[in-house]
Amino acid sequence: MPSRSEVKVITPALLRDWALPVPVGGKESRGTVLVVGGSRFTPGAVLLAGVAALRAGAGVLQLAAAESSAAALSIQVPEALVVGLPETADGAVAADRDGQLGDLVAQADVVTLGPGLKAIEETNRLLGLVLEAARPDTSLVLDAYALGALSHAPDLLVGSGRPVVLTPNVTEAGHLLGRDPGDDLDAEAAELAARYEAVVSLYGHVAAPDGRGWREESGDAGLGTSGSGDVLAGLLAGLLSRGADPAQAACWGSFAHSVSGQRLIPRYGRIGFLARELLDEIPRTLAMV
Repeated sequence: MPSRSEVKVITPALLRDWALPVPVGGKESRGTVLVVGGSRFTPGAVLLAGVAALRAGAGVLQLAAAESSAAALSIQVPEALVVGLPETADGAVAADRDGQLGDLVAQADVVTLGPGLKAIEETNRLLGLVLEAARPDTSLVLDAYALGALSHAPDLLVGSGRPVVLTPNVTEAGHLLGRDPGDDLDAEAAELAARYEAVVSLYGHVAAPDGRGWREESGDAGLGTSGSGDVLAGLLAGLLSRGADPAQAACWGSFAHSVSGQRLIPRYGRIGFLARELLDEIPRTLAMV
C-alpha cells in the first residue's frame, strides 16, 4: 500500500505525459458504452452518466433504465439507444434475465452500473447478470448501489482480471471497507483497490491494485451536488471506451470532473452550479490539457 508521500498529484503536466488514446475511424473505434441504472423516480442519473460518456469521447451510447422512463430518456438523449427494463412495484429496476439486457452487456465495450439504482436485492441480481454476460475484456464502472451490491460479495472481482473502476463516495467506501473510513483517503482508496482488485476513484483520490496512487487537488465544494457522481461515472466510461486503461481513465476523469467545476465558478459561484452544467465543460477541459 503506497504511503502518502508516494501518491502523485494529478497535474496537466502529468496528464500530458500520459496522453489519452485518440481513436481514428468511425464511431465504432470509440467504443460502445452501456449505462444501466435509474428507477421510476431517478431517470436523470442515467441521462447525466450517458451524456458525460459521450462528452468524454464514447462513440456509441446505450441506456438501460426503468421501462416507465425509457420513452422520455429516448427523447432527452436522442443520440442513444434506450431500452426499458422491468420494474418492481416501487419503481426499482429489476434484472432482465430473459430480455435484451444480457445481449447489450455482451456487446458493450464499457458497462456502467449503478447511477440512480435503488433496491439492493435487485441491484445484486443486476450485478450478477452483468458479470455473467460481459466479455472478460469489457471495462466496468461500478457506482452507487452497485458498490453496495459488491460489498455484499467482495470476492466477485478477485482473480477475474477485469478492467474495473469503482467510484465510491465516503459512505459507500465505508460499506466496501466494512468500517468507517479514516481521514487519509489516499490510504483508504489504496486499501479498497487492493481488496477488490480494481482501480478506485474516491473523491479525487485514485488508487490502482498494484499500489500506484494519485491525488486530484483542485476539486471544490461545488462538486458536492446532486448528480455530480453520475457525471463522473459516465465520464470515466467515456474515457475507457475510447481506449484509456482504468488508472488512466480515473486520473483523467478526476481532473476533468474537478476542473470542469472550476470553470463554472465565474458564472455561478462556488456552490451554485448544477451537475448537468458540468457536461458541456468536459470536452473543453479535456482539450485544454
